[in-house]
Amino acid sequence: MSGPASAIAAERAAVDGKPKVTFRHAGDRFLLVEYGEMEFDLQLNFRVLTVNGVLRDRGLDGLVDTGPGLRSNLIRYDPAKIDPKRLIAELEDAEDEVPAGGGLEIPSRVIHLPLAFDDAASRDAVERYMRSVRGDAPNVEGATNIDYIVSYNGLADREALYTEVLATEWWNAFTGFFPGLPFMYPLDPRYAVFAPKYNPTRTWTAEGAVGLGGPCVAIYPVESPGGYQLFGRTLPIYDLAGRNGAFRSDPILIKPGDRVLFHRVEEDELNRLWEDVRADRYEYRIEEDPFDVERWMRHCETVREEADEHRRRREVASEGTPVP
Repeated sequence: MSGPASAIAAERAAVDGKPKVTFRHAGDRFLLVEYGEMEFDLQLNFRVLTVNGVLRDRGLDGLVDTGPGLRSNLIRYDPAKIDPKRLIAELEDAEDEVPAGGGLEIPSRVIHLPLAFDDAASRDAVERYMRSVRGDAPNVEGATNIDYIVSYNGLADREALYTEVLATEWWNAFTGFFPGLPFMYPLDPRYAVFAPKYNPTRTWTAEGAVGLGGPCVAIYPVESPGGYQLFGRTLPIYDLAGRNGAFRSDPILIKPGDRVLFHRVEEDELNRLWEDVRADRYEYRIEEDPFDVERWMRHCETVREEADEHRRRREVASEGTPVP
């Protein structure tokens, strides 16, 4: 009696600077494509997004949709129009077409968003958690998550945290979990911040709240539960009603491969901007700016010593900080 069939449909070995690729069956209408090893590496994401773009540009009959993730791509296809073997062959061709590492230039936009730190809505979410879920959690002392993030990263004070958040562009590696929710990572490794998530999760988070979970910053697109450590709030990034021109063609503002650059505002100003967004008086500042991977790699090498020192400081601080 034979054993169960393998979910692995095909594999492509790492070669010439390109990562290993594993093609997995995910039911009879999906193919999961995984890149490299199971580790955090933005270069894997750069490749996922580039190959995804090549595949979609081909207009392949039977390709229904794609869902790029951090180091994977979930591909939905119509088996009546294309079989998995041909789909994998198309993906193999796309892999051959896409150069390794520093040869990539990725379509991208820079989206400028205002950010109010330590806002009332985020404090309200923490206070609700303290009252109804877990008042003794180490990350909610003082009815805020900000001081916990500061402590976990070995930063001098809140202003030091705010400086780090504002100092780098945040790369949206993928959008998902909730519709329109961006998972963003710092492009300048000198400003990487980390924090463990809530345990257990919150039952409520305000729309537009900005939080940190692991190395990832996310913006909450709708009111929802959540587990990221909150440190501020920005403008709407998702609107099915299309009340602002930025959402008329697509309710999702921040696409995979976009970069977000925050600038600081006071909460009163942010509240006024919210009113302007809803009344269609506000125009989001969005700049088309292709992302040059080779230039990014050169920058990372230039600041490597600073980034390593930053990481070592954070690791020492995190060892002495309780985990929720």
